[in-house]
This record gives sequence, C-alpha cells and structure tokens, in this order.
Amino acid sequence: MESSTRQTVAKPGLRKPVFTKVDNLKPETNGHTLTVNVLDSNTVLQKGQSVSQHLRNTRITECLVGDETGTILFTARNDQVDLMKPGATVILRNAKIVMFKGYMRLAVDKWGRIEVTEPVTFLVKEDKNLSMVEYELVNVAAE
Repeated sequence: MESSTRQTVAKPGLRKPVFTKVDNLKPETNGHTLTVNVLDSNTVLQKGQSVSQHLRNTRITECLVGDETGTILFTARNDQVDLMKPGATVILRNAKIVMFKGYMRLAVDKWGRIEVTEPVTFLVKEDKNLSMVEYELVNVAAE
C-alpha cells in the first residue's frame, strides 16, 4: 500500500549553457560559461610538501585568457595547470570572478569544469585587460 501513496518527483532538466564574453564579467559574480584562448601562462607557486606520508603538490599558474572582447587573468590550480597551455582553446564552465588585491581574476573551483576544445577563429582583443582595472569596495549606508 505504501508504494502507491508515494509521489514521483520529476528531475529538473539540465539548463543549456549561456555563453558570455570577457567584457561582460563583473566583480564577485559566478556561473559564467566562456570560450577563451589561452595566450600566456606564468607559474606563481609550485611546491610539494609531505603531510603524514602523503605527498601533496600545490601548483598555481596565472594564465592570460581572452576572446574577441578582451582579456583577463585566469588562476589555474593543480590539475587545471596541465589544461591551460598557451595556444589552447578552452571552455570554462561555471567560472567565477574572485577579487585579488582589488583586481579581478577568473577561476574555476570544484563546482566548475575546464574543457579543451577545438581551436576557434576569433582574434583576441589584447588591448583590453580586465585584470588591469582596479576596483574599490564601497560600503553604501541604507537610508
């Protein structure tokens, strides 16, 4: 009798990704899906430390990525570093903007994904780097 009283709950369908462009990125936003070219890669941190007989490597690389609307620095961590090679075209899914010393950085955490894809033909607009624009946090008092 109990099985007949249970209701079937339909799973919500997956949403189609909405691709955005680099020049549409704003501070402290997330959920971005972008197709970008990797222009440059610079290792910021690479260390291996022994923690209770387990070797934990930490690699952080800042990569300049961009599309036809502009460029931004992408922070690649650990396994992401291997995917972000200069000249590669990647799709960043569920990317977010993190602020680092007042400047925007693009990042993909454990909830996002980086996919290497076929090279695209757009020309990257290298003279508009969003990571060079400094932002200041302003508190607005509610009246």
